[in-house]
Amino acid sequence: MTLGEYLEKQRSAIDAELDRLTPTADERPQTLHRAMRHSLMAGGKRLRPILFCAASEAVGRTAGALTPACALEFIHTYSLIHDDLPALDNDDFRRGQPTCHKTFGEATAILAGDALLTRAFQVLAEAEHVHAAVQIAMISELATSAGTVDGMIGGQMEDLEAEGRPVDSERLHYIHRSKTGALIRAAVRLGGMFGEASSEELDRLSDYGSAIGTAFQIVDDILDVEGTTESLGKTAGKDAQQQKATYPALYGLEHSKELAAKQLSLALAAVATFGEAGDRLRGIAETIVSRSA
Repeated sequence: MTLGEYLEKQRSAIDAELDRLTPTADERPQTLHRAMRHSLMAGGKRLRPILFCAASEAVGRTAGALTPACALEFIHTYSLIHDDLPALDNDDFRRGQPTCHKTFGEATAILAGDALLTRAFQVLAEAEHVHAAVQIAMISELATSAGTVDGMIGGQMEDLEAEGRPVDSERLHYIHRSKTGALIRAAVRLGGMFGEASSEELDRLSDYGSAIGTAFQIVDDILDVEGTTESLGKTAGKDAQQQKATYPALYGLEHSKELAAKQLSLALAAVATFGEAGDRLRGIAETIVSRSA
């Protein structure tokens, strides 16, 4: 199976599982569930749950990963709904369609994000075939990565405060390591934990996750400059318009591309010892850096 076939198979399976795990649109309160599904089922790369599954496979566990992996997509989609709100990035489009608040209003969008966040932890808490100690560790890992100290919400706060202000390399890296990188790194670590990775394996997965998390954000920043709204599925050029702290703004486009390539090298080196079992992780890293959307 080629990498492209693998990714498409995983996306289809994840979509089906997300559909199963999310209340139906006709279940009360209907408006809230329609809003959740509007954002959750709009497509997307499904990168984080795919990374969970690939990491689990790399350490030898090939079954049962799909349900706990979906917790990451619930968290990710909640963050997108809230990030798009007028009080934050004020975006009208996400995943090629009007954002949740443009379709359902701000109040419902806030509640839809809250509901997806809550559902993520319910899914992890109810996951089957996981030792209790591992399950608790996974819940803690996800909460930390989505939280304030070196986590997604903390990164979002620093990102807001940095708008229109000079930013040095340390602060830029902190923002993106937290806002974007933390959840990507957690996806890889959680997959390893679910697969009962050894401490050495988990360290290598952590290094890989950190590198691809940084690479993903660098490429995202580059695409905001070079891409189009149609290809990205969200408003292009928004970073410059809002004077966001980005890699191209600080380093320029060419050096940013070099930095992304360096992170790819670090990621590939981190999982070299997994041999063939790490092929999917290596392929995903290469795709992250070479993507055009």
